[in-house]
Amino acid sequence: MKSILLIDDDLSLTESLTGFFDPKEFRVDTMADAPGSVEFIRSNTPDVVLLDVNLPSQSGLDLLKQIRQIEDAPPVIVISGYVSTDSAIQAMKEGAYEYVTKPFQMERLMSTIHNATREPNGVAKTIREGHAPMPNDHKSDLDPNREIIGVSDEIVEIAKMIGQVAKSDAAVLIFGESGTGKELVARAIHRNSNRAKNVFLSVNCAALTETLLESELFGHEKGAFTNAYTRKMGKFELANGGTIFLDEIADTSLATQSKLLRILQEQEFERVGGEETLRVNVRVLAATNKSLVSCIKEGKFRVDLFYRLKVVSLYLPPLRERSDDIALLANHFLKIYNTACGKNIEGVTTEAMKILSKYSWPGNVRELENTIHTAVVMSKNRWLEPADLPITKDRRDLMKIDFDALKDNYYQMFRRVIEPIYGKIFSNSNGQIYAHIQEAVEKALIEFTLQHLHNNQVKAAEALGISRNTLRDRIDRYGIKS
Repeated sequence: MKSILLIDDDLSLTESLTGFFDPKEFRVDTMADAPGSVEFIRSNTPDVVLLDVNLPSQSGLDLLKQIRQIEDAPPVIVISGYVSTDSAIQAMKEGAYEYVTKPFQMERLMSTIHNATREPNGVAKTIREGHAPMPNDHKSDLDPNREIIGVSDEIVEIAKMIGQVAKSDAAVLIFGESGTGKELVARAIHRNSNRAKNVFLSVNCAALTETLLESELFGHEKGAFTNAYTRKMGKFELANGGTIFLDEIADTSLATQSKLLRILQEQEFERVGGEETLRVNVRVLAATNKSLVSCIKEGKFRVDLFYRLKVVSLYLPPLRERSDDIALLANHFLKIYNTACGKNIEGVTTEAMKILSKYSWPGNVRELENTIHTAVVMSKNRWLEPADLPITKDRRDLMKIDFDALKDNYYQMFRRVIEPIYGKIFSNSNGQIYAHIQEAVEKALIEFTLQHLHNNQVKAAEALGISRNTLRDRIDRYGIKS
């Protein structure tokens, strides 16, 4: 029989969970607060602890630290009634086996408990691998304006992964479209690591030529190239003991990649034009909005560097795939720019929020932030309204097109749609612009036509001018739900 200790002051939840577990398989002990819990665990050695974040006398996360100090401590599953990315990061960083939110999906909770009780010695995986825990006196320097904001399952999973990987020195490769917050995640990893008191430096690899990038990263000696009048220390020297974040890593040359590989393998390098070998202790985090696998196939990226960087990989989903976070982010940015602009706007109207929620956000969180910033600057009212949003202006401009005059020639319309985003399309398409746009337009047309005709495939095929067999093929190919 497995034993569970549930520490939670919510009596209704306690009764519900206690009644859920099969008494033939589990013994459930309950406590409503932290006092006495550490002594209970030492004396009774439960197989798993379910620990609420908010307890009457102290934070559940502080109690987690105390439990983790017990020899052969049981795995701790942290439970929270309020989704907080910061508490998810902290819980995983301090050695929680898992972080789950209320209301529970009972099958998932049961599966987590079964997996936790199978862990040898009851020790969470991240601790078993030998990563040093954070000092107990570590204090977060979390800047409220730089917090990772979100309540969606996707963003909570990212927060949990940050907490898991932060304690190690493993290289992390962060994938995601432009504007999804890759540097924000890199900073969160550094802030929650053992290097937090040391420097974090960021380099945009796409913003510099090959020569300037090598000088920026590795430094140079006097006279190494034209205008090199003095010796310069590079970012790797300056970041010694800390963390360096290499954004847009796919845009580095093969020569630079070779030097980066040596840094990752040996933690040593020479300045440009120099002969002295310098040794450093730097954690490397990298990010890209491109497919490195495609870059490898094209001979533009070293496969050995790819695997050195990809010890741990994190994927940041685009904002359109986590629409649950849009309202929260919009209000977060509203608070920031209210202060910055000296405004006192109370909130976003329901109509304006509907527009924000339905918009596709090709520029992701960065575009949403810029939209709210512009709206705050331009608004003359106490609430942000649709007319304040720059994205509604773009829509109004599109609707000014004379569709009767267009007849069957939609060139000008699509040109107007594509023009403001073509630069991003070009940089992200890896030589497949035609295929990507053709597929996207075809899928969208079929979806809208089916919706417009209430999923009548016969009428949809006729309206699109394609056969029913072709329509069925596209529905299967694109996974279109009818």
